[in-house]
Amino acid sequence: MTSNFILYLGRHTLETALLLATPILLTCLVVGVAVTLFQAVTSIRDMTLTIVPKLLAVGLVTLIFGGWMLAVLIRFFNEIFSHIQNVGP
Repeated sequence: MTSNFILYLGRHTLETALLLATPILLTCLVVGVAVTLFQAVTSIRDMTLTIVPKLLAVGLVTLIFGGWMLAVLIRFFNEIFSHIQNVGP
């Protein structure tokens, strides 16, 4: 194992984590801004109003992108385990 391989592995891991988290984080951002604007316009200050739409939106995005996220994760783990197999005794 060289230092270049370890740097590649770390970078690939961070890229995969960012790729998997992007749909959910963007959804939370968009729904959070929309709910905040709605609260500012209507002067409603209810904490459940911020949490419930985010939970519903994240659940919907997970249902929509869950298969793709699982495929990316399986491909990543297959690559990692093939590298482990090559390094092993």
